[in-house]
Amino acid sequence: MSGVIMKNREEPVAVMAAQVTPRAKLSNYPEPFASRMKGREKRALGDLFGLSNFGVNLTRLSPGAASALRHAHSKQDEFIYILHGHPILITDAGETQLSPGMCAGFKAGTGNAHQLVNRTSDEVHFLEVGDRSPGDSAQYLDDDLKALLVEGKWQFTHNDGSLY
Repeated sequence: MSGVIMKNREEPVAVMAAQVTPRAKLSNYPEPFASRMKGREKRALGDLFGLSNFGVNLTRLSPGAASALRHAHSKQDEFIYILHGHPILITDAGETQLSPGMCAGFKAGTGNAHQLVNRTSDEVHFLEVGDRSPGDSAQYLDDDLKALLVEGKWQFTHNDGSLY
């Protein structure tokens, strides 16, 4: 990876964020939901530095792509900062057009589901930050999907509790 500054340690001192290799896996969601994340590309910046209390991703949305299924977390807060493009933020309050320099936060436990969608012909780039509180769960209000974080891995069920 070019753009990396190392100083005799496993984790880099600094990197060019856009040059970090994107995650190979499109999504943790089971099908048919995973394929709906087509056009989303995440670079796990926090993992690269060995951060354990919170995650940081540089995310790119192609035209027509979504950041995630619309969801709400029980324990993990989330924050986004728009770097490039004009995505639509969808929450329980409705739709809000965002632009570079704007940010939004999503407090855990409120039930306010959120999602970014790119309805433009240009790419969207944003930073997303989220804590890694254990025992989190996520509800996907528009889909037959629930998620539970168990020992650092997401387990997905239908709304009735049956496994995918």
